[in-house]
Amino acid sequence: MIKIIHLNWLICCLALLSCNPVNKTEKVSFAGETQGTYYAISYYHSDKKNYQPQIDSLLKAFDQSVSLWVPNSLISRINSGDSTALPDDVFKYNFLLSKRIALDTDGYFDFTVSPLVEAWGFSFKEKIPLNQFQIDSLRSLVDFRNVKLENGRIVKTDPRIRFDFNAIAQGYSVDLIARFFDSRNIDQYIIDIGGEVFAKGRKPNGDNWRVGIERPEMNKNETRSVQQVVILEDKGLATSGSYRKYYEENGKRYSHAIDPKTGSPVVHNLLSVTVLANTAAEADAYATAFLVMGLEKSVELLKQMEDLEAYFISWNSNGSFETTATTGFEKYFVE
Repeated sequence: MIKIIHLNWLICCLALLSCNPVNKTEKVSFAGETQGTYYAISYYHSDKKNYQPQIDSLLKAFDQSVSLWVPNSLISRINSGDSTALPDDVFKYNFLLSKRIALDTDGYFDFTVSPLVEAWGFSFKEKIPLNQFQIDSLRSLVDFRNVKLENGRIVKTDPRIRFDFNAIAQGYSVDLIARFFDSRNIDQYIIDIGGEVFAKGRKPNGDNWRVGIERPEMNKNETRSVQQVVILEDKGLATSGSYRKYYEENGKRYSHAIDPKTGSPVVHNLLSVTVLANTAAEADAYATAFLVMGLEKSVELLKQMEDLEAYFISWNSNGSFETTATTGFEKYFVE
């Protein structure tokens, strides 16, 4: 009788286990601050482990490489001419990818634009009064063709050339976290750092991750709202806009988007560009390039780019918004 009771108990336990699988995935979410902005991460995995401490360490190490806001970072030392500063893997990746995108965009994306960004007051330095002679003088220092990576060192034709990876590095930090999750067999996640996003897989119930594209507002104090919602799966997404980062002087608005070819902020009516790409770094960089290029040139270039899709928001002559999307981008719309 005792043996029968024990057998029945074992059968019941096995039945319960079959109804409650130990490998059930559960959602883990956390948020924090990095690179002067926020980050928000969600993922599903059976181990339920919170990886925020590891992510924070990864982001801190990332800043030590390519952040201009860290005085002793690798990029700050290279910009200042420190001959002992040797590029690490993070710096090399940003350098080489930036150079490729600069070539693809005919220099509208240029990671040597730092002297102009600083002079126009869009960095940690104060704006300086500029005339055309000064702009042209600074513009002579801006040309990605005048720098190269050779034998593990950065070589410049002019020691005054300075790098600025701000238009690509934030997206790359998203990709670094994505690689971290991939290495731990986590394949359902979404990573958002200041609006640069990468999402992989879908939620356990089959739903896609959804991301909102912000509606441009001409007044910084206006409440933020969503212009368009898109689904995101195994793609990076980034938006570059000229409607929040600007200042006004003598009745004129100056955008943070600097055209390397003129040395001045852009003046066209394109307010926002959102790009879908295979990585967040590429989405980040091309969004910036397209914002500088303007709508017409961007649309022409996109016809040659197989792995990119884009969504544009412009300010038209009637005082209203006008949107333009590539056919591929429209497939991601949530109606």
